[in-house]
Amino acid sequence: MKTRCEWCGSDSLYVAYHDDEWGAPVHNDRRLFEMLILEGAQAGLSWLTILKKRDNYRKAFHAFDYEEIAAYTQRDMKRLLANSGIVRNHLKIESVIKNARGALDIREEFGALDSFLWRYVDGVPQQNAWKSIAEVPARTEQSNAMSQDLKRRGFNFVGSTICYAFMQAVGMVNDHTTDCFRYREILIAAQQVKST
Repeated sequence: MKTRCEWCGSDSLYVAYHDDEWGAPVHNDRRLFEMLILEGAQAGLSWLTILKKRDNYRKAFHAFDYEEIAAYTQRDMKRLLANSGIVRNHLKIESVIKNARGALDIREEFGALDSFLWRYVDGVPQQNAWKSIAEVPARTEQSNAMSQDLKRRGFNFVGSTICYAFMQAVGMVNDHTTDCFRYREILIAAQQVKST
């Protein structure tokens, strides 16, 4: 029996997310944008609620193609507000469009969303060594800086706690607890990347 991070519980969707995605480094711009949006959508809700709606989000938001989303109009807003498969919060939906426009500006300036976001950890995943979930912070200096920069660029639903959850999800930090089987897998993978 594998030991996992306490937070993932026993729901099969949650376990698969923990085992296959959470904490693995992501460098694909569209996936990074997706995770930033989904972490913002989670505000006030459980992550499992968002995971269950993720396929609906992908369909509703052109598979998180932020170039497409940046061109959304009021008609798209109405379509999205009528979509029961996503969180129908006007401010959260509006933020996806604003954030897509901000992502285009970042890509113009930095060449890629990936370059901009990963600079908060100098391009290298931070390897933590938490023994229990109680030790894991909700925010850090890096997530504070990311949050402030994104807000300055017009992004919404990017508070420091949301940014840190995003950093955990996309592998900027390895916050699997040390007893979790994924902790060592991610640590070894990061060491191999460093040595190449």
